[in-house]
Amino acid sequence: MRKFIAYLKDVYNEMIHKVTWPTFDELQIQALVVLIATVILALIILVMDVTFKGLMNLIYSLF
Repeated sequence: MRKFIAYLKDVYNEMIHKVTWPTFDELQIQALVVLIATVILALIILVMDVTFKGLMNLIYSLF
């Protein structure tokens, strides 16, 4: 049990004194970057899906 309590104290100490937490402005910028990257990837997948659908329709129309 002592090891567990020591572990919790170490975790608390590290979270309070050693971890650098981002500011609210930094969080907003990072969230915007993630949002933009998600939209770009979604558009890429959409283009791939539409292209593949058109290709498959062309192949199926030949038979």
